[in-house]
This record gives sequence, C-alpha cells and structure tokens, in this order.
Amino acid sequence: MILQRWVFLLMILLLVAAQTGAAANPDVKDGCQEKCGDVSVPYPFGIGERRCAMNKNFFLNCNSTDDGQQLLFGKNIPARNISLLNGTFTAEIYTSFDCYDKSGKQSKLFNQSISLGSGPFTFSDSRNIFTAVGCDTAATVTNDNQTFGAACLSLCTENVTMSKNNSCSGSGCCHTSIPEGLKSLDITIDTMDNHTGVFEFNPCGFAFLADKDSLDLSNWQLYRTPKPKDTSNVVIEWVAETETCEKAQANASSYACAINTNCSYSDNGKGYRCSCKAGFVGNPYLEPGCQDIDECKEPEKYPCHGKCRNTNGDYECKCSLGMRGDGKKGCQGFAINTIIAGKCPSHFSSIPVVAIACFDCFQSYIFSTQRTTGFYFAYILYSSLWILIGAIVSLVIICLLLCIIFRKIRKDKNFRENGGTVLKHQRVRIFSEAELTKATNNYDDGKKIGEGGFGSVYKGVLADGTVVAVKKSKGVDKSQMNEDFQHEICVVSQVNHKNVVKLLGLCLETKVPLLVYEFISNGTLFKHIHDKRSRILASWSNLLRIASEAALALDYLHSLADPPVIHGDVKSVNILLDDNYTAKVADFGASVLISPGQTNILVTKIQGTFGYLDPEYLLTGNLTEKSDVYSFGVVLVELLTGEKPNSNAKSGKKRSVIQYFNSALENNDLSGILGFQAADGAEMDEIEAVAELARRCLNSIGVNRPSMKEVSEELAKLKALHQKSWAQQNSEETEHLLGESSQSFLNNESPPMSQSQTVISIEIEKYTDSI
Repeated sequence: MILQRWVFLLMILLLVAAQTGAAANPDVKDGCQEKCGDVSVPYPFGIGERRCAMNKNFFLNCNSTDDGQQLLFGKNIPARNISLLNGTFTAEIYTSFDCYDKSGKQSKLFNQSISLGSGPFTFSDSRNIFTAVGCDTAATVTNDNQTFGAACLSLCTENVTMSKNNSCSGSGCCHTSIPEGLKSLDITIDTMDNHTGVFEFNPCGFAFLADKDSLDLSNWQLYRTPKPKDTSNVVIEWVAETETCEKAQANASSYACAINTNCSYSDNGKGYRCSCKAGFVGNPYLEPGCQDIDECKEPEKYPCHGKCRNTNGDYECKCSLGMRGDGKKGCQGFAINTIIAGKCPSHFSSIPVVAIACFDCFQSYIFSTQRTTGFYFAYILYSSLWILIGAIVSLVIICLLLCIIFRKIRKDKNFRENGGTVLKHQRVRIFSEAELTKATNNYDDGKKIGEGGFGSVYKGVLADGTVVAVKKSKGVDKSQMNEDFQHEICVVSQVNHKNVVKLLGLCLETKVPLLVYEFISNGTLFKHIHDKRSRILASWSNLLRIASEAALALDYLHSLADPPVIHGDVKSVNILLDDNYTAKVADFGASVLISPGQTNILVTKIQGTFGYLDPEYLLTGNLTEKSDVYSFGVVLVELLTGEKPNSNAKSGKKRSVIQYFNSALENNDLSGILGFQAADGAEMDEIEAVAELARRCLNSIGVNRPSMKEVSEELAKLKALHQKSWAQQNSEETEHLLGESSQSFLNNESPPMSQSQTVISIEIEKYTDSI
C-alpha cells in the first residue's frame, strides 16, 4: 500500500514538471536582437545583422537617439507594432499642410511624398483613411507616377469643433478611402480662397493618411497651426513574397512558411502570408515552425470537464467514469468517487489530483469501514478494479505486439512483391520506410516540391546530410511489378551520364515503391522559360548551351546506353537545371528499353504530354527514337519563342506554337517571334541554324527527321562556333586595350569551357499517368 502511494506521488510530480517545463519559442534567429528600444522585432524582420532578417526587404534599422533606440523602416520612417498575425506594422509619417496670413499670402507649405520601395509592402486600404482638415482645404493623394489616387474637399463658414465622433462629411474635415496596393504617397494640399474668409478660426489646412483606430480628431482643431514633427500613424501591410501560395510552395528552398503552417493571401491578394495551423503556436516564418499547444495546461482557454489528453494540433476531453456527454462542454451524471463516498471532494483543480484523491478516498473508505456487508462489497469492487486495470494493460501490450508483428509482416510482403529479393543483390540502394519518413518529416506538406497525376515529390535530407527528392506515387497496377521491371531497374541504375538525373535508390517496404533521386535545386527549364523574372535564358550563350546539354543526354539514351532507352515524354518540365544551371533530363515514367536492332515499340497506352507528343505516335501507337526527336523540336521552339506549346494569341484564342513557328519561318520573320534579343548578326545566324534544325525535328513523318545524334552533333558544333566567336571577340578587345597581339595565346590555348564533373545516373519509372 505504501508502494502504491509512492507510485502515485511520483506520477503527480512528473505531470507537474511537464506542465511547468515548457519553454517559450523564440521569435528571432539565434544570436539576433529581439527588441529595438521597447519595440519587438520578430522574424522575418531583423535588425543588427543582415542574416537576422529573411531578406533585405525585412531588414530594419535600429537607430540610437538622445531619447533611446528607435526602430526605422527605410532610412527615416519610425516603425512599431509589428504583427505576424495580421501582416502589418505601424509607421509614423509627416502630415501635409499649408498656412496663410490675414491677407491671403501663403506663409507655410509642406506636401508629403513617400515611397515604400519595390518590396512586399503596401499602405493598408482597409485600415487607413485619407483625411483633410480645414474650412478651405482641397487635398489629393496619388501614387508617385499619378496613375491612381483619391481626393476630398472640406469647407465651412464657421468654427467646427473636432471630436472623435465627428463624421468628417465635408464640413471642417473630410474622409476618403485609398486605392488597393498603394506603394507610394504623394499628398498635395490646396485652397480655393487662401483661407481669407476663415482666417480668424482656420489659418491652416492639413491632409494626412491615418490609422482609423488611432485617429483622434480632437487633436486637429481648426485653429491649430503646424507643430514640429507633426505626424500621423499609418498601417503598412506586408507579405512574405508577392507570389501565389502554389508557386511559392513549388520552390521549397525559398518558401517562407515553416512547418505546421497555413499559406494565405493578403486582403488585396498581392502575395502570401504564413500563419500557424489551428492548435499550434509560434513564429510561422522561423524554423522549427509552429509548435503544438498543450491545451490541457490552459484550462481557462480550452475547457475540459473530464480527463484531458493533448493531441497534435488539438485535444481530447472525455468525461470521468460514470459520467457522459462532451467533456469540452460539460458532463452529466455522477463520478465513481461521488457514488462511493459522499465525503470525497466534488471538484479538483486538475485531472492528476482527481485520480489520486479518488484513489485515496476510496482506499480510506475501505479500511476505515467496519467489516459489514458494505465493507466486503467495497473490498470486492476495489480488487476487481485492480484486476480490470491489469487485464486492460495486458490487452494493450498484446495489441501493440500484434501491431508490430503485422507491420513487420506487411513490410516483408511489400519488399518481396516489389522485387526486393532480386534488387537487394544489385547496385541499387534500398532505403527503409523509416529512413524516408524521417528525411521528409513524415511527408510534411512544407516539404512538397511538386505534384502531378503520378503522385507527389518531396524534398528530404538523409541522415548523412544528402539532399534528395522522394517520389511518392498515388497508385500502381501490381501486375507491372514483375521480373522484367526489376531487371530494368537493375540495368538503368548502372548507367551514368552527367546530363541525366540520378536515381539514388528505392524503398520497397511500402505498397507502392518510393523512388529516391538526387535533388536538383534550380527547378525546371519550363519555369525559367516562362517566368519573366528569370534572366538565365536572356543570354543566347546559355540558351544554346542548355539545348546542347539536353540533346547530348537524349543522344546518350538512344545511342550509348545499354540497352538503349526511348524517353517518351521529352518536355521543358522534364529538363531540370542544377546549381550551375547545367541541364539534366529527368522523369522517365513513360520511358521504355529497346533491344538491339529494335526500332520501335508498339504501346497499348499512349503516354506523354499534349503539345509535345509526336503526331505519328498518336496515330499509330508506335513509340520510336524519332518520337523523342519531335518532342525535343518542340522544346527548341519553346526556347526560341518563349511560348508554351499551346498558348493564347493576342486575340485570346488558343493557337499551336508549332504552326506559329513554321509560319514565321516561311515568311522570313524569325526575329519577330523570338523571346529574346540577338546580340549581333553572328548570333542571328546561329539562331537561324537552330530554328532550321527545330523545323527538321518537327517533320510530321518520323523517317524524315534527323536522329538524336545528328541533332546533338549539330548543336555541339554551333556551341563550339559560338564559343570560338566569343573568344576571338575577347582577343580583339584585349589587343585593343593592351596594344599588343595575343594571337599566340589563342593559337595554343582553347577558350575556357565549364565542364561539370558530376557523374550521375538515369532512372526508369513504371508508374505514370496516361493522357
């Protein structure tokens, strides 16, 4: 009995320690300053060091003055009240004013002009109100290029008392809203009669933007004159980035939201913000993200009238034994401790104390009662409770053991059915399910970097620090998981090429195998072609190099891989760019291996992407190497024009970029459809050569198209010619500057060429959607 009491006492101590031991999550990066004066500066904002802010847009100045430290936005705008929840902060800006003497001569004038720059900041149109005060005052607010704005007019013939309740409907003062998305302010103030008729009680007019909640018109009486540092409080809205949530989440390396967060749009829809999911708290922009709230420790906020149990993002509350109902709203009935002894307390401050008190109450009742019928009944009930508890504990242990055993059996079954017995002896790394779950943080949405009909791709970090991309398919026909597929995986995992994404390994313990690739950081070629902010393809040199590298990879698959491979889904989305913007061909979900001497594969299910598909393949179902050539020709046209295969014309109607391209060639108007500017005539000659090569690739009859080897060799020649031309131009400039020839250097040295030394490998996937 004494031992039991000590066990319960230890439980109480552990629960109390857990309740009081939680540490608050920091709001700033390690080693960064939390406050400037009395103003908190939470991440993504930062002060002191550049690394303390998410980027340069959120770096603020903490200025030391005679009155202490002052937080500044930009160079001289005081800032405070930074809100992560609302995506706002408060700034102070000077008011505009004009004053006149009794004769109507202007004595003072100040028109406010301020810009928030090109960052993710705007003046809040919902929180701010544009206000003018005066009896002869006309005021306007516009952006700095005066493309939109607002105005209001305030007139009166006698003194009007300004107060918080003043409606500001045009007599003594006026209000008007400002446009959405305003990033700059030009506030101008004017008069109709130079205040000559109202000078005695209103010599000056004022105009300013102000926070509706803090504006107090009693401070702006009509007889007022300008004071030094006359300012108003304005609310400035901010977003993490001026992108959509979908586009931001696709690039995990730059996505601002940490784990356990939601991505939402600002009120004006120009960018996204991060917020903690329900049941979580913390800084949604700062790793390790938002943390689970233990609702059981905050009963005043999260009521529980029974037994409280914290869960991830929520909590459960079950009524005590003998009671019923929703524990979060209230329980009905009588608890066992009340039934057994009326002297037991009816209310306790926490669940652990209730349990111990009831145990002690019940126990004291048994051993203090005379040995009557009631005593024996209570004793039997007491013993039965302990037997029941023992039985429940035993049942839980048995269930856990069975769960572990069945899970092991399931993993072993999946491993065998997915070809593990064959693949484990090959040069293919086999990952465990636990390894990839840990690497991707249990496939957290914040780690998702891509999604399509095939499934989802997650960014992960292995235990050794290797960054990988884990492809998790939605489903698969088990009939495909045969020995032929296992053999293909064994073969292709041993093929290496520097311009093909490498398959690092597989996980065979899941129902559908998980594929693990090397992580390619700079996204898809499609993104760089169609995102006008990307400048990598503004240079013909880079465009030609990337096209040549992609062609080299496809030539390798057709000619040098053993056995040869037809890719089957060549498109700009499946060409990735690494840290050095080197092209790497990826996604072999529609690929097939061909035997020596075989020229085509008759497929039962057309796979690929409309706009890139070989029309001959669509008609006959015969997939050939020339099908890849056609698709690559579409990619070349996409690179040259910057247009998607099925894009909209200016009229808004759908058009085929291939017909658009061929028409331009026929009319000798290639320069008119280019998505970039040629540097000179020599570059234009090279561009015309690539355009002609693309036209040949797009021949509707497969046998009339060049082979991938011919395409690769022609692009390689053009690339070498371009580099030679660049080197000669460099040499001539050097000779001109130094006054001496460097021809001997050019005769003995080749132009510098960047060569990636990374050895990477190709993958074949059998899980892909049909179109």
